[in-house]
Amino acid sequence: VFLKQLQKDLEEVKELLTKATRKRVRDVLMTEKHKLEIEIKNQPPPKPKDVAEEEKLSLGGYTVKINNYGWDQSDKFVKIYISLNGVQKLPSENVQVNFTERSFNLLVKNLNGKNYTMTFNNLMKPISVEGSSRKIKTDMVLVMCRKKREEKWDCLTQVEKESKEKEKASYDTSDPSEGLMNLLKKMYAEGDDEIKRTINKAWVESREKQFKGDIPMDI
Repeated sequence: VFLKQLQKDLEEVKELLTKATRKRVRDVLMTEKHKLEIEIKNQPPPKPKDVAEEEKLSLGGYTVKINNYGWDQSDKFVKIYISLNGVQKLPSENVQVNFTERSFNLLVKNLNGKNYTMTFNNLMKPISVEGSSRKIKTDMVLVMCRKKREEKWDCLTQVEKESKEKEKASYDTSDPSEGLMNLLKKMYAEGDDEIKRTINKAWVESREKQFKGDIPMDI
């Protein structure tokens, strides 16, 4: 918008120059013309539309985020299995995977009137972009991430690893009774009403036994 305004100003200055007869007026207009030309030249080029937004507009329909998948690994590859009914009937170019060293994005266009997408960021270890690929099978897309180093992956992503370590640390302590308490708290927080009732009952009975002197320590 600002660039258009500058261009309009320049056009008007040029038009005034054709009509100006006084040298002083022409000098002022020429100076202004020169300033405007430099300012227009120094304007940043118009930003291209966001690629993802353009892709979205070209897809039509609506996009579904894929959450369910399975994975395993060999010495050279991490393999991610994504179930999609009828995907083998699509043109090959409708199934796209973009890889980076630590991520990949799957886009499946126009499958039964919908688009499907799945993104993995912060992969556990770096992958080879050139060596990675995807295969279309019956009702399934197989994403093949080529490992940069032939080593075992404990998890698929860094976030998954951190989550597992945090969960383990919550009840893996040097004090067995503390570890048990942390585990029970976790079970209670995540459990349904039946589990909560069971834990509450066990807690009450434990306190009663301790009060009577049946057990010496608080569990």
